[in-house]
Amino acid sequence: MQRINMNTELVPDVSRDLLKQIHTAFNATPNMFKAVANSPAALRSMWGAFSALAGGSIDAKLGEQIAVAIANRNHCEYCLAAHTLLGKKAGASADEMASAQLGRAADPKTAAALAFALKVVNERAHLSDDDVAAVRAAGFTDEQIVEIMAHVALNLFTNYVNVAFDVPVDFPKVALNKQVAYSN
Repeated sequence: MQRINMNTELVPDVSRDLLKQIHTAFNATPNMFKAVANSPAALRSMWGAFSALAGGSIDAKLGEQIAVAIANRNHCEYCLAAHTLLGKKAGASADEMASAQLGRAADPKTAAALAFALKVVNERAHLSDDDVAAVRAAGFTDEQIVEIMAHVALNLFTNYVNVAFDVPVDFPKVALNKQVAYSN
């Protein structure tokens, strides 16, 4: 049973205009955007966040690694598939993306960002001074730390949409890693 409308002919006109932009960017209209298009405000917010973060100080590869870590943690098969593909397009290897699923990376700076992002998710943002100091000590500026938080927030939204509405995966599937990534 389809939990939410995904017929783009039945969404508000404002959403259809945004979906044209999204289609141009992806050369397709991913199902997640079709689901969110039921609300023009939510679609504008989500698409705007993706666009803003694409021009941020965190590079695309790290952004996608953060996304797969959060997707795996939240058991979001849709985002795991989409962001694994996008991560590879951003220059990450298959091994790097698989490691990121568990919040791991060979690069210490990337590992610190993933640990921080997962700590935010796992602890519902109840962080200690040491948690913030650790990501700063890894070489992240305050701008980048706030940007990591923005990546977390966006990915929580997209994960929740896809899981709650059981949005069909329309990217090459990636298996969830059953180990749970908890940061210490």
